[in-house]
Amino acid sequence: MTPPIDRKPYILLAAMALMLGLYALPTPAPLERGGNLIPLSAHGQACLAIMALAVMLWVTETLPFAVTALLVVVLIPVFGIADYRAVVRAGFGDPVITFFIGALIMSAAFTQSGLGTRLVYQILLRVGTRTDRVLLGFLAVGTCISMWITDMAVAAMLAPIGIGLLQDAQLQPRQSNVGRALMISTAFGPLIGGIATPAGTAANLVAIAQLKQLANLNISFVHWTIYGAPAAILMVPVSWRLLLWLFPPEIDRLPFTAEEIRSRLRDLGPARPAERRTLAIFFAVITIWLVTPLLDIWTGGRVAPPVEAVGLAGGLAMFLPGIRVLTWKEAEQQIEWGGLMLIVAGLSLGLAVYESGAARWLAWVLLGEIAAVPPVLRPVVIVLAVAGLHLMFSSNTVTASIIIPILVALATDLHLDVWATVAPAAFTSSLAFILVSEGPTTIIPYASGYFSIKDMAKAGLLMTVAAALCVALSVGVVRLVLDAPAAAAVPGARIAWSLAR
Repeated sequence: MTPPIDRKPYILLAAMALMLGLYALPTPAPLERGGNLIPLSAHGQACLAIMALAVMLWVTETLPFAVTALLVVVLIPVFGIADYRAVVRAGFGDPVITFFIGALIMSAAFTQSGLGTRLVYQILLRVGTRTDRVLLGFLAVGTCISMWITDMAVAAMLAPIGIGLLQDAQLQPRQSNVGRALMISTAFGPLIGGIATPAGTAANLVAIAQLKQLANLNISFVHWTIYGAPAAILMVPVSWRLLLWLFPPEIDRLPFTAEEIRSRLRDLGPARPAERRTLAIFFAVITIWLVTPLLDIWTGGRVAPPVEAVGLAGGLAMFLPGIRVLTWKEAEQQIEWGGLMLIVAGLSLGLAVYESGAARWLAWVLLGEIAAVPPVLRPVVIVLAVAGLHLMFSSNTVTASIIIPILVALATDLHLDVWATVAPAAFTSSLAFILVSEGPTTIIPYASGYFSIKDMAKAGLLMTVAAALCVALSVGVVRLVLDAPAAAAVPGARIAWSLAR
């Protein structure tokens, strides 16, 4: 039998040829928009050439994502776009990297300690065994936990529990609507929860760092959460009803009792010290994250600790003697360090694309007509556009890295509110509902075999439209409430306004 041909070397050569071809093309004539000329500089053209190479390698997975990311860091100075040290400082030197390291370690502790499994069974015990309530329980618990740890870790925790329930009920893969809905919910829940807080997924951290670098806009933990959490909460009942409509359950109840769930909890035994310590550290870190903006307002920034330092401290606390939840070896096995490299490349490439003027030029090419869209509908248009780009880029972090600089440039040119323009895109870069291949959060439950790619696409297309409406409604209502003249007369509202602005 003839061994299959390895096409990856040819794809790599094609990607390099594409990059060099774009770089060698004559510089296009400046765009004319509203009487203004928008040129594409030589450095901007080089940035777009590097971006084309990176996207092609990411989409085809010719090289590991992390390797392509580091290749970008090398290519930017090779093409003379920026000094190598400046590129490294823009990526590795950003404080958001330490935040992400801390969040990854805490996610590993959550899984390793068994705390996540115990929480899921506690939720099931309360929602009962009705199939519609079990589905809602999985969506709700996935959303809530994913607000604080990475969505991939939550999907990895929920999937085996869902498979166990379905196998106990003797529901067969690809034959059961309950199986389809439940396993898709183990992806949808974490994806939805990931937009609620900055800690939810790496793409959020990329967006925050790029807003600071490119627009000098500081997005605090509470600032993000005030906009993201309502959108996530809205999506939970919407996704629940959508999955029940698309995949009507063939049984009303799972064929086991609440006592059997209690039995599984008893099998886990009483809460172990590692679980209690993990929970205590989580609550401490989350509390500090939430009160830091208030301390910043009340003390003028003299006392408030940096959010990034708090996240890293929470991760490091997992290793301290007397607390130790993880060993370093366990952390190395649990953590996807490649995600860190994606953030580094995203920050470096995003800054280069923005400062070279390529983001401004590309913004006018792709979204130059958005100013004509009524403000209330702009978030819907942005969400749908970013969802389409996500299908091509196959990574939350990659999508955020590419689209955020473009929208910052566009908002600056059109004198739009930068945060109101970027927020819908930042949220949507994590909402990979449509294709199974868009990230590990969807690949993990797909591996169970209970749903097909077509099932996911059918649910995902409708959920993407629903998400666009939920995000638009959330951003619009929050801004309306905070900007209302009556809100200024309420002391609590004044504080919320300060945090959100």
